[in-house]
Amino acid sequence: MKYRIEKDFLGSLQIPNTAYYGVQTMRAAENFKITGISLSINPIFINSLAYVKKAAALANNKLGLLDKTKTKAIVHACDEIVKGGYYDQFIVDMLQGGAGTSTNMNANEVIANIANEKLDGKKGEYKLVHPNNDVNMSQSTNDAYPTAFRIALYLSTLNLLKTISELKTSMRKKEKEFRNVIKMGRTQLQDAVPMTLGQEFGAYAEMIDEDMKRIKEAMGLITEINMGATAIGTGINSHPDYAKLVCSYLKQITGIPLSVSINLVEATQDTGAYIQVSGVFKRFAVKLSKICNDLRLLSSGPRAGFNEINLPPLQPGSSIMPGKVNPVVPEVVNQVAFQVIGNDLTITMAAEAGQLELNVMEPVIAFRLFDTISILNNGCRTLYEKCINGITANVEVCRKYVENSIGLVTAMVPVIGYEKSSEIAKEALATGKSVYELIIARNIISKKELDIIMSPENMTGLTRK
Repeated sequence: MKYRIEKDFLGSLQIPNTAYYGVQTMRAAENFKITGISLSINPIFINSLAYVKKAAALANNKLGLLDKTKTKAIVHACDEIVKGGYYDQFIVDMLQGGAGTSTNMNANEVIANIANEKLDGKKGEYKLVHPNNDVNMSQSTNDAYPTAFRIALYLSTLNLLKTISELKTSMRKKEKEFRNVIKMGRTQLQDAVPMTLGQEFGAYAEMIDEDMKRIKEAMGLITEINMGATAIGTGINSHPDYAKLVCSYLKQITGIPLSVSINLVEATQDTGAYIQVSGVFKRFAVKLSKICNDLRLLSSGPRAGFNEINLPPLQPGSSIMPGKVNPVVPEVVNQVAFQVIGNDLTITMAAEAGQLELNVMEPVIAFRLFDTISILNNGCRTLYEKCINGITANVEVCRKYVENSIGLVTAMVPVIGYEKSSEIAKEALATGKSVYELIIARNIISKKELDIIMSPENMTGLTRK
């Protein structure tokens, strides 16, 4: 392999001739061998960095700070990155010291070298386009990195919402399919009152819809950016009109309703939006896990459990027990939820660790939030594609539980009172007879009236629709 020599104030390093990154990126790659997961894993984040650099170049050109030739070359480089041809050049570990400086410089160097080649220059010779002087003009890591992060977070969340919507649609289909499947509702894992399996899945769909609303609300917080703040929010080394202008270009480029924070000093150090976003993701993950717990219970057995529904059989469930099939998809989604909860704790602690005018822990916040979105996306898709869509109901099993349940006596309370209803329930438990049988035997009300009152269909509210 052939190398070129690049220098910074710490000295010289060998850089592969084929590399579009430079000396500062190389130092970061050598210093931060932490996760083994580089920026290249997240194209949306890389694209967002390119959007920021493109908008900055256009704004600086508009203000007369960056000449036309350099601007065109930088814009070209950013557009080429977004097309996907240079993702492998983003080699810095997602976890890094320096508040994201290594990420910012990785982008600056790659863009500068693409731009230099566009102008018939050579990689590593920054006479035509310089990573700091030109690509990073009017910027600091402290405004470029969080702005790119917020753009990537917004776009990634949009993708997640599409997947969540598909999950909700899958639940709605099951709500309709199981509308007339009578089953027993349970509280504290004890028989309660009848409902339909459709109502059960309808409740899941509503849970999901509610969290989609909360996610959308939280997204509004991350559209406020600190671009133009530069180092600490005072805007040093930037034109007075730069902040609003660069934001305007970013809105055009991304299609996101971005706005400049009214207080850039506050915005540069405040990570509250990330806590809020992570919190709503955790909320969704917790409720998703609850749904999966239910699916595991409802499908338990098949001979010695609830056995009210059948999950699609995906793989043999045991190395020793032939014929065993496990609820593997709900189980993996449970684990997704646990990871999201852990990510939220990490984000909380990282946000708390901010000091004075900057929170240097933003890389771990980004790393964990991107992970949360990724595994939630994959988990939701796996859940509806490999589980929910293929669920079937054991109709007779469901109805048998209802007919044999003591919970039916609840419907008699308005007619005969709580005490008499309790007596019947007690006798039913002691004798094994059904509530229906005992009321007929006692001649409390007519059989016709009893049939109307104790109709499972009536008790589930189906007759009201």
